[in-house]
Amino acid sequence: MQEIDFALLLLRTVFGLFLMWHGVNKVRGGLDGTARWFGSIGMTHPWMQARLASASEILGGVAFAAGFVTPLASAAVTAVMLVAIVTVHRKVGFFIFLPEGGWEYCASIAAVSVAVGIAGPGRISVDHILGLDAGAAGVAFAVVGGLFLATIHLALSWRPGRTERKESDPQ
Repeated sequence: MQEIDFALLLLRTVFGLFLMWHGVNKVRGGLDGTARWFGSIGMTHPWMQARLASASEILGGVAFAAGFVTPLASAAVTAVMLVAIVTVHRKVGFFIFLPEGGWEYCASIAAVSVAVGIAGPGRISVDHILGLDAGAAGVAFAVVGGLFLATIHLALSWRPGRTERKESDPQ
């Protein structure tokens, strides 16, 4: 069983911290630029989207890496990746090496996230230390939650073809 715990630790740490750095890059690059980019892909409130995406990537990535509230972290990571696939990467094609990046990498992150959500974070995790075992409800949330969150997010916020900025968004 120890090998599985180390394997889960490796997956959580690598994918969680990589996603966290992706979110940090959004902040370091300036959220105004990130917001403009979100507006260019059809997000209805790009200023909010920039903050929501960076916070989801940073907080979800750290929680996923630590194995803390794993079902929620898994759902957040999966949702972010599904939104990225739908809004940007699916129209490019499968391979990440294509110009503009295809959807294979985002799908791989989502698959790892769902797999860890199903398996649980393992014994080398904050959840284990705190005695948090979400059981079947956690598995259901980790698996269905990401799809649900992504669907709601897209339904409320994405309008393909819309690139102008809303007046209600702060500069």
